[in-house]
Amino acid sequence: MEGILDLLNSDLGKTIVSGVSGSTGTDQNKTGSVLTMALPVLMKAMERNASTPEGAQGLMGALNSKHDGSILDNLSGLFGGGVDEAVTTDGDKILGHVLGNSRQGVEQVIGQKSGLDSGSVANILKIAAPILMGMLGKQSRQNNVSSQGDLTGLLGGLLGGASQRGPVTKEQTFLEQVLDSDGDGSVIDDVAGMVLGGSKKKGGLGGLIGGLFGK
Repeated sequence: MEGILDLLNSDLGKTIVSGVSGSTGTDQNKTGSVLTMALPVLMKAMERNASTPEGAQGLMGALNSKHDGSILDNLSGLFGGGVDEAVTTDGDKILGHVLGNSRQGVEQVIGQKSGLDSGSVANILKIAAPILMGMLGKQSRQNNVSSQGDLTGLLGGLLGGASQRGPVTKEQTFLEQVLDSDGDGSVIDDVAGMVLGGSKKKGGLGGLIGGLFGK
C-alpha cells in the first residue's frame, strides 16, 4: 500500500498542493511542507481515535457517507472558482473532532517548522482535511474496510508506507519524532505539549522543539 507521503508526491498530490496553495494564497513550497507534516499527524490522530469501537464506528460512518472519495473526482471544480465555504466549514469540524483541544498546538508547531503563521496553517488544513477524508474514504472502499481492525490496518498502512521507500526527509524525521517522542503512544498531546509547555519529560518534546527552533 502506498503511504500518505507517496500520495502527496503523486500527480494527484501535486494537484492538491497546487490547488490548496492557490486557494489560500500561500507559497506552494510552504503549502507542500505543511501538508507533508500535517497529514500524517492527522492520520495518526485518527488511528488513535479508531482504537476504540466507538471511535472506529464514527470514522467508518463518516467514510461511508459524506466522505466517500467523490471530492477527488472533481478537484478542478473544487479549486476552480475558490473553495466553497461549505468545504472549509466541514474541514474546520473535522480538525476539531480529530485534534480536539490540541489543535492550536499542532497548528503552531507546524507553522513554526514551515515558516508560516498558525492562521495560514489553519486555512490550509481546513481545505486539506476534507480531501484527506476523501482519500481515506476511497481507500476504504477499495480495501473493503468493514471492521475496526480493517480501519486501523488501513490507517497504519498509509502511515507506514512512505517510510519504507526512498531516503528519509527532514520532514519525515521530524514526524517520526513528533508522532511519539516520549514513547507513551500519546501523539497529539505530545505535539501540543511541545508548544504549550506541557512536555512530560525533560529532553522529550520540549527538547525537540528547542532543537528545531533554536530556543
